[in-house]
Amino acid sequence: MTVKEVLRAHSAAHEDASPETKGEGGHAPSVAPATIAAGRASQELGVRRAEFELAVHLGLIAVTGAPGGGRPRVHEDEIARLREQPGFPDALVERVRTVGTAQAAALLDIAPARFTRLARAGCVSPVTFYLNRYRAVVWLYLADELAAFAAREPELLAGRTPPGMRTMLESGADWRARNWRSQRIDRLLDRTTDPWARTAVQASALDPVQLAEVVDDPYERAYLVRVRPEPVFGRPGSMAAREAMAELMLADDPDEILWRRVNLTLELDSAREDRPAPRPGDDGGARATPPARTGARPRAVRPAPAAEPAAPPACTRASRPAAVGRTTRKGLLARLGWRGRGAG
Repeated sequence: MTVKEVLRAHSAAHEDASPETKGEGGHAPSVAPATIAAGRASQELGVRRAEFELAVHLGLIAVTGAPGGGRPRVHEDEIARLREQPGFPDALVERVRTVGTAQAAALLDIAPARFTRLARAGCVSPVTFYLNRYRAVVWLYLADELAAFAAREPELLAGRTPPGMRTMLESGADWRARNWRSQRIDRLLDRTTDPWARTAVQASALDPVQLAEVVDDPYERAYLVRVRPEPVFGRPGSMAAREAMAELMLADDPDEILWRRVNLTLELDSAREDRPAPRPGDDGGARATPPARTGARPRAVRPAPAAEPAAPPACTRASRPAAVGRTTRKGLLARLGWRGRGAG
């Protein structure tokens, strides 16, 4: 066989390749983008692991689920995108810089006691926390958000405390855990458009008794546990930290509990319309939660329930947005069996 005949035979074999070696339309299958583990990604970005995890939590770094449900990974093109941003890596580090009470007060040029009052009143929201050696919760705040607050509300940094805020603080109000919960829930909702996963996020703020009153089907409650999105990174490691996280995640004020029950009911209605929760013996008819690349904002499949206000009126001087209209709200309250504050 001559050289030309060999080349012609090789070319014919390539053109007649089986469908298993080609994609649709006769084209070679596209190669999946390369991904790297979180530890290596943080090294390539030049940031500490804690900074990397917070950046993922804030949606600044997109990650993707690993095959088989392993730890999320980062696409190499995402690393390249971040490295091309102006001021890298210092700009990224600054966006995730956190400060405690003393540093926050120094940053705002106010006394630590005044900053604590502002935080308790809900004017600034913590982004994360840790437990000190006495197992007390120590809240941490984004330096960027504190700077934005100072520019937005300079009158709250000096002079007398507004009467409404003073009355609220004297009553023992503390919005720090509530605001942390609200922001955490919003960020988890941003990561998914799956109706059951969104329902599970709303359900995470209610204790088992409250949850059972809204979701009376035990199979639906079990499914919510299965599909609940978890924080991609930064899960507390010690038993004490896990216990603190579990306690802080639950709404503890009657007004907040009602807010979460209403939003849970709205999301549950949407999930039931999308598909039923699986029952024992089902053949997989109920779809699993679709994997999603997190960090970017997924497109919502429908208007989401109203988010809880980030601060009480004492700080914003704004009226509380309504989750639903008056007629709808009354109908929801009847479904929830809610009797309001002071119910016996």
